[in-house]
Amino acid sequence: MAMAMTHHHNRESSVDKHLDTGKYVRYTAEQVEALERVYAECPKPSSLRRQQLIRECPILSNIEPKQIKVWFQNRRCREKQRKEASRLQTVNRKLTAMNKLLMEENDRLQKQVSQLVCENGYMRQQLHTVNASATDASCDSAVTTPQHSLRNANNPAGLLSIAEETLAEFLSKATGTAVNWVQMPGMKPGPDSVGIFAISQSCSGVAARACGLVSLEPTKIAEILKDRPSWFRDCRKLEVFTMFPAGNGGTIELVYTQMFAPTTLAPARDFWTLRYTTTLENGSLVVCERSLSGSGAGPSVASAAQFVRAEVLPSGYLIRPCEGGGSIIHIVDQLNLEAWSVPEVLRPLYESSKVIAQKMTIPALRYVRQISQETSGEVVYSLGRQPAVLRTFSQRLSRGFNEAINGFNEDGWSIMNCDGTEDVIIAINSSKSLSNSSNLSTGLSFLGGVLCAKASMLLQDVPPAVLVRFLREHRLEWADFNVDAYSAASLKAGTYAYPGMRPTSFTGSQIIMPLGQTVEHEELLEVIRLEGQSLTQEDAFLSRDIHLLQICSGIDDNAVGACSELVFAPIDEMFPDDAALLPSGFRIILLESKPDSSATNRTLDLTSSLEVGPATSQAAGDSPCQNARSVLTIAFQFPFDTNLQDNVLTMARQYVRSVISSVQRIAMAISPCGSSPTIGPKPSPGSPEALTLAHWICQSYSFHLGEELLKSESLGGDSVLKNLWQHQDAILCCSLKSVPVFIFANQAGLDMLETTLVALQDITLDKIFDESGRKALCSDFTKLMQQVSINRTILVSTFNPTLNCSADEYGKFIS
Repeated sequence: MAMAMTHHHNRESSVDKHLDTGKYVRYTAEQVEALERVYAECPKPSSLRRQQLIRECPILSNIEPKQIKVWFQNRRCREKQRKEASRLQTVNRKLTAMNKLLMEENDRLQKQVSQLVCENGYMRQQLHTVNASATDASCDSAVTTPQHSLRNANNPAGLLSIAEETLAEFLSKATGTAVNWVQMPGMKPGPDSVGIFAISQSCSGVAARACGLVSLEPTKIAEILKDRPSWFRDCRKLEVFTMFPAGNGGTIELVYTQMFAPTTLAPARDFWTLRYTTTLENGSLVVCERSLSGSGAGPSVASAAQFVRAEVLPSGYLIRPCEGGGSIIHIVDQLNLEAWSVPEVLRPLYESSKVIAQKMTIPALRYVRQISQETSGEVVYSLGRQPAVLRTFSQRLSRGFNEAINGFNEDGWSIMNCDGTEDVIIAINSSKSLSNSSNLSTGLSFLGGVLCAKASMLLQDVPPAVLVRFLREHRLEWADFNVDAYSAASLKAGTYAYPGMRPTSFTGSQIIMPLGQTVEHEELLEVIRLEGQSLTQEDAFLSRDIHLLQICSGIDDNAVGACSELVFAPIDEMFPDDAALLPSGFRIILLESKPDSSATNRTLDLTSSLEVGPATSQAAGDSPCQNARSVLTIAFQFPFDTNLQDNVLTMARQYVRSVISSVQRIAMAISPCGSSPTIGPKPSPGSPEALTLAHWICQSYSFHLGEELLKSESLGGDSVLKNLWQHQDAILCCSLKSVPVFIFANQAGLDMLETTLVALQDITLDKIFDESGRKALCSDFTKLMQQVSINRTILVSTFNPTLNCSADEYGKFIS
């Protein structure tokens, strides 16, 4: 034992001696340069590479390989330390700027508290000294709002006076107590959040305020925010009619702005404003804006006939540079949207400071932050598309959907049914073309135009986020594959562009492929693949899939969003950057925000219809109705040939009515209140498609194995779906493709795969087999489907459930 310890000690001494001699080695400049060149190519070279380096570089011949190994270790360590130091400096600058912002916000709140305490004391004193009427009069005099003096806007001197007054009022709102700001519900301040958000209380019009830190220079931020149509999805047009210089290097602009209406139930808004851009003495950049008096200003009456002239109260952006780069930005939006011009049920949308914050103030700060992260390379997108290109796709989808909802005459839209008795509004645009530089030869020139079928409806006690999530994840519940195929046919050339000439069916499988998402994940951009298959033998191996480009927003229960949207447009499989888009979709806006925690956590899928019985009824009864209303707007666009206009019109009207009926059915299931079980017969909890799928699984099992999957007494009504879900064997349902994808599994199947029903579609069948199993699966999938695998797993292939066929015909089809 002693001899072993002595030997170990001698070995350590020799190593230490070697390292001691090695650490005094001095490298020449030429040696360091040679090592740096190798480090740039390979920061961690192997021992063979180090020996090769010594042989190839004579100047390193006097250095031992172990010494070179130590040099590379030290070099990597220094590189790591530099990166960490740089990261910490960046974080420190961010925290310093955010701390300054929070301290300023705290000072403003302290001033607001002091002001409120003084007003409260004054009012208490008046209550003890005068009678009630005098008290009211004194209170009115104590809480007065400054009246804006009207200036002459017909000459530059008058405009400059208005600009200076606008600047003073804007700054008093951005950093002072001119408006009684309260914290925005659902937003928490802090260094890791987007910023600090507030809404107005007891002020003229509706107002919202935001402040945050952005890693861009003030001039760049001002340039982005002044281009309002690029980030404000409701902005249709912004025109600068006059621009002239003002004092201190500033500029004054006369601006005309048009905003889309969010629904078909209200007219759009336009504004005639003065915009003042200037630099303050402390180096801050200010862009402030307010409406000019007089209703006759702006474009001609004919061009603005479909708009209601609204008012912008002093608003704008205060952008202050930070030490070390970046800027602190303050945003204030205060509007009077003329709520009198909309139906009473919609007035909460026009009288809510929260809606203004959700639609204007928060998106402005988020967009600047998005550009900042894209510029720094922090945003990564898939499918090889640049962030700016995908952002443009999102903007085009949103704009096309807004144009369909509004249907402005100057864009070529005209209403077909003007009597007001129709529940679905039909508008036609014969001047709209889908042709562009990339597909001039795709045969789109024959199109007679575009037809839009749209409608708006009120929903009661339906969480918009839950409803849009369902519409996104379960398209089969409301969409018609043949209608999607018709819209997609407009993008393809050739004799067989129209559906029906090549019979195609929908497998029921929907694959969601993400493209990108915004910084705060409030909006998703994705490609949807609807799997189709040919019903003719000669086309059996041709792809009949349909692809949709889709944006989805407002599906996060914890996020504060303006509304929940699902907008999609058919695209070609290899869609170019300038692909033609014809957007359709849904928009749900909450009119009365009353959160219901029990409702927001609910989902509606195939399994939700299995939760029947006394327990479910009791749970539903425990959730009180919140009386929260929302407005749903649906708009679907269809291209048409001139000769087929009447046929497409009839199809569009019927299709939108069927979609409305499906959405109403889904909304009733989602609503936490539900319908009373004592009134009339209870509606079927299972959708027709889900019941058809369940029956087909049982029929396929019986055809291939010669025995029944479920007992005969379990096959009545919805019980077949319930018993299938609760079956002890794992039941998995796949689409019939070269690489089969799961579209349904019962509870035992989900447990076996250790997944959920929503995530099931991301799993392909080959992922659960080893290498030899995958080869067998790809080579002979049809034979595999006729066997019962380990654990008695049943693999069933499905096709369009709307087709009417017998069990024998279905069995022959999949065999």
